[in-house]
Amino acid sequence: MNTFFTNWTFKDLKKLFTTDFPDICRAAQESASAAEFKETIKKNCPDNTIAQLIAFDGLITTDFSTGNEICVQTITLLYYFLHSINSGKTALANNETNIASVDLLTDLYFLFLNAYKTTCDSPVAESKVIQWTKRWPSGTNPAIQQAREKSKQRIIRKLIQRIERRHSVSTQYIFPENWDFEAKHRQIEEWWNSHRFHLHMAIKSPDELNYFLDNTLLEDTMLILHHAKKKGIPFFITPYYLSLLDVTGEVFDDMTLRSYILYTKELVDTFGDIKAWEKEDEVEPGKANAAGWLLPEEGRNIHRRYPEVAIFIPDSIGRACGGLCASCQRMYEFQSKRLNFNLKELVPKESWPAKLKKLMAYFEEDTQLRDILITGGDALMSRNATLRNIFEAIYKMALQKKNANKNRPDGEKFAEIQRVRLGTRLPAYLPMRVDDELISILKKFREKASEIGINQFFVQTHFQTPLEMTKEAKEAVRRITSAGWIVTNQLVYNVATSRRGHTIALRKTLINNGIIPYYTFTVKGFHENYAVYTPIARTMQERKEEKKFGILRQNDREEFVEILQNNIPYTKEINNFLQKNKYTFASTDRSVLNLPGIGKSMTFNLIGISKEGKRILRFEYDTTRKHSPVLKTFGEIIITENKSILAYLRQLEELGEDAKSYRSIWKYTTGVTEPKFNLYEHFPFSFTTTNEVNHLYRD
Repeated sequence: MNTFFTNWTFKDLKKLFTTDFPDICRAAQESASAAEFKETIKKNCPDNTIAQLIAFDGLITTDFSTGNEICVQTITLLYYFLHSINSGKTALANNETNIASVDLLTDLYFLFLNAYKTTCDSPVAESKVIQWTKRWPSGTNPAIQQAREKSKQRIIRKLIQRIERRHSVSTQYIFPENWDFEAKHRQIEEWWNSHRFHLHMAIKSPDELNYFLDNTLLEDTMLILHHAKKKGIPFFITPYYLSLLDVTGEVFDDMTLRSYILYTKELVDTFGDIKAWEKEDEVEPGKANAAGWLLPEEGRNIHRRYPEVAIFIPDSIGRACGGLCASCQRMYEFQSKRLNFNLKELVPKESWPAKLKKLMAYFEEDTQLRDILITGGDALMSRNATLRNIFEAIYKMALQKKNANKNRPDGEKFAEIQRVRLGTRLPAYLPMRVDDELISILKKFREKASEIGINQFFVQTHFQTPLEMTKEAKEAVRRITSAGWIVTNQLVYNVATSRRGHTIALRKTLINNGIIPYYTFTVKGFHENYAVYTPIARTMQERKEEKKFGILRQNDREEFVEILQNNIPYTKEINNFLQKNKYTFASTDRSVLNLPGIGKSMTFNLIGISKEGKRILRFEYDTTRKHSPVLKTFGEIIITENKSILAYLRQLEELGEDAKSYRSIWKYTTGVTEPKFNLYEHFPFSFTTTNEVNHLYRD
């Protein structure tokens, strides 16, 4: 028998079930049907998870994310497998609908083991967690900085060759004819500090990417990337971000970085037919979105699912990014070309000021809105002048809303704007974008807006690995916090980032450099994300076994938030606080999945497993926040994950991980959404707002 669970076969599982669960095997062999088998084991079932699998077996329902019909038959499939053990039949007996995969049976074996046996899984010690984190150094590590300087010099040499081949004079990035190599090199060293240079020189094709990586990409990878280009998936990777990779493979593990810029076969095969995971992103003019909201214009500039929050996407270069992340939640928008990398074409048109005015009127007239997230694409891709105009428009709208409230009685007043956020990945992708002019704009807006009651100013960024915290990124964050804005982070929890200790190392690196963890997002579960999807059981395992050591005590939470709100900048004081209270890191983030059309949640329970071994989960929405009234019309929120736990563990092994250290993953079958960290709560109003919710579709 294979001794390790990632290598088990049907024969191994037959022996395991026979040895460890003889009563269950006997029940299957003596039962004339799956229904009789379920009744037999139900009588002596000591475990709620198994009871749930029995209760939901036979359910025919609809997957909330895909709209596909689901027939839950977990225990039925187990019955056919166990019934065949002594009958001379194989596990593949009967017909195709009764085939149980090794992945399904392995998951069930561990679920029954947890239910019926005393397992030897001991609690993970904090010292073990800290040991895991040491595998994941920061980009400010001296050895990594030295390797990256070599990478930068290699890229500069290639950029010189690229510019020398140019014949166009329509760009400022050209060399005079009489310059020697040293002069050209000095010039690019100077240009390197300009974000516009990196945007102009962004890599936009597979062959160019491989060229800048010293032709180190594997043949299979190149085939996938060429197919991606042919299908119209954009390539946009800056020289700066490429310099963060280790082409030698000898200095540091850069798999996390690569997992965001190298497309997968599943993504490429699906592109062109990708559906919006966040159903509220699919909008028809004049019709409500999936969350019930009526939006102005064509619905392209405002995305919305909650009463209190709206996402604002301007018609600007902010509809592009500093690079396209392979697991981007807005891949549907890139597919439809509503988001793209045609930077010149994205410059605001003459019609934009008039449209901006209409959009602000929508915000002003909304009864519940108090939180605006400016994003894209990427908010900081917009030019400084565009951002200045947007800030001024928001200020005027917020002031007019505040003044209008003076004439409304208590109980009928509208919610006023309290929070403004910028969604951006540029501090990680292109930190030189954070220039003096931007900081001046951020500072002046905060000072001016604070006077009319806007009291929360966040730059919401995406650092995915400690390796992205370079000296340039650190300086960008320092500048933003010096302008009085709090920098928060959203991690997209893919396979590479989910390795033991990685997220703890990231949290520690972020906090030490002034970034407060906000969300840890489960990757959207459609097929295009198969290669990068991390099962939710691993999210719960990380939360229960690793993240818990950074949870702040209640009194410490309040002090932590006071430091953030009362210090500009706050990084030094936060680090002093952690040291004084003996915290190695701080877990201020919530682990969540964005449920289509509903919002963020991690309240779920396991109700089944597909024949391929993919867990079927029933979710509930987050009851701690306000939702659109249309939520009451939704039925059960049942979602099938796109990958089995066993397939995920095999991927980890391919990355060099010891799957044994993840063995407890099987027991995580339920979850409850974590409360918001104090920092992310809205301030209470000094008045009573109306209960009316407007801008909704009405029958």
